[in-house]
Amino acid sequence: MTMALRSWKTLLPVALLVGCSAADLCAGDEWDVIVIGSGPAGIVAADRMSEAGKKTLLLEQGGPSYYSTGGRARPAWLNGTELSRVDVPGLYTSIFSNNEGDLMCASDVVNAYQACTVGGNTAINAGLFFQPPASDWDWYCPEGWKNKDMQCAIEKVRTKQPSTDKPSQDGKRYLQSGFEAAKQWLVDRAGYAEVGLNDCPSSHNKTKVFGHPIWNYEGGQRSGPVKTYLESALQRPNFSFQTGTKVLRVRRDGDVAKGVDVQINGASNTSCISIKEGGMVISSAGALLSPQLLMWSGIGDPAILSKLSANGHLTVTSQEWINNTGVGDNVFDNPNTFIELYSQSISSYAYSYSDPPPQDAQLYLNNRSGTYTFGGQTSAFWDFIPQGDDRIGCQGTIGSSGFRDYTDNGTITLNVYGTSGLRSFGRVNLDDNGIALPSSNFYSDPRDATAIATFIHNIFQALPPTLTPLNVDRNSSVQELTTWISTWSPYTMGNVQHWSSSCRFGACVDTNTRVLGMSNLFVVDASIVPPLTTNPVMGIMIAAERAVERILGLGSSLS
Repeated sequence: MTMALRSWKTLLPVALLVGCSAADLCAGDEWDVIVIGSGPAGIVAADRMSEAGKKTLLLEQGGPSYYSTGGRARPAWLNGTELSRVDVPGLYTSIFSNNEGDLMCASDVVNAYQACTVGGNTAINAGLFFQPPASDWDWYCPEGWKNKDMQCAIEKVRTKQPSTDKPSQDGKRYLQSGFEAAKQWLVDRAGYAEVGLNDCPSSHNKTKVFGHPIWNYEGGQRSGPVKTYLESALQRPNFSFQTGTKVLRVRRDGDVAKGVDVQINGASNTSCISIKEGGMVISSAGALLSPQLLMWSGIGDPAILSKLSANGHLTVTSQEWINNTGVGDNVFDNPNTFIELYSQSISSYAYSYSDPPPQDAQLYLNNRSGTYTFGGQTSAFWDFIPQGDDRIGCQGTIGSSGFRDYTDNGTITLNVYGTSGLRSFGRVNLDDNGIALPSSNFYSDPRDATAIATFIHNIFQALPPTLTPLNVDRNSSVQELTTWISTWSPYTMGNVQHWSSSCRFGACVDTNTRVLGMSNLFVVDASIVPPLTTNPVMGIMIAAERAVERILGLGSSLS
């Protein structure tokens, strides 16, 4: 057994921390930092805080995921291995229909499709790991967060987190018939440049580029911050990790956070955990649950706070509320469009959770090679659509099989995401039970639909006659495509669950990620990240690295 595994076995089932009733003073005061949530940002923040010498406690409401964390949910063909379902990249899509292992958040936690487990969404997603372009930081972030300011954080993430565009350990790329068809279309005919999709980190660009997807995998298995940042944190004596611990609210005395109220292992009673004088609390609960946590702590829209108070969820009086409508406002998710494409030259491949082809199962089990070493995406590409002085980012990823009504051999699915620069935002409200209820509000600004339709129209002009769209006419006009993508169907207006931007700089937090009106409460997660051009995980990890730099730079000014 490795040292990392010994650490997991010691720390994951941590004995209950000494608590108290909500009416009493919090017991203990040993922690310099409490980090809430073990998603990509929380793990990065907790690791770096402990590395800086802070006595750090990381709290996660869910349970194990990877095998190394105690996760044992898996199909029978993995029996006898040190693999859970999470470790095998090719099992990623099965989470949409099979929640064995209780990886997903229950409806009494959040009204959305989110992970509640060690690693957060990085334990259940495809593992796509794309660096945002430099323009995302320069166009949409405040001073101190421009591309030039992010270089150290970018380098830290790229150094610590392995990634690859060739995950199979035999050195081969699999399921390439769809890639070759896409390359003929987009590179040979539409003028996209085939590049390494994370090349040129200091001045990274995502304009009209195409290539092989990059994943945060290592050795043919899912990696991610659980296998990198968290394992390094677990080796430090000043770091502790507790699962099964749901944080209800931050305890505060005016503008000073004193600790957190928690429910442990589903208990109905509330305990509390306190921080030292001069310590801090960092919410990394995610773009939906961080706003909920702030609201339950008496920080947010006064109309929502009034409702929470009436239902007995607030422990502070209205005189102590920090009224801020920026909490939960302007939340963002990528609008998703599925385009089904057919070619006689393509061999489709659908992944199976419990019954993969025997040769594919053995290739994976024996050599960590073959189709189950990746999540199914065979190519990815980006471009920007100018609109006056603005521009809208659009991303395409192409998978290995068809979707819904189009699953015959020869069919693949193109997912088109609207990304950076979109103007349609929603809000994180709370339902009658005080649980986060986000609205995506897709295409409330019609220019967004026009931009994405223009992106699709542009690439359709270069479609080869051998590649046929099945669920939309290849000769559609921009207006027809605009109408199609903005009219709900099983193929349009889909949520990707890439929620972000619900606690924005200047409206909810300052440029040090400190909650406005508070002295030692911070938000470090997708809540502070603007809509990114790419899948968000790498950008969130970079933002977390930068946030820790800013927070540590505050020194003694926390209290």
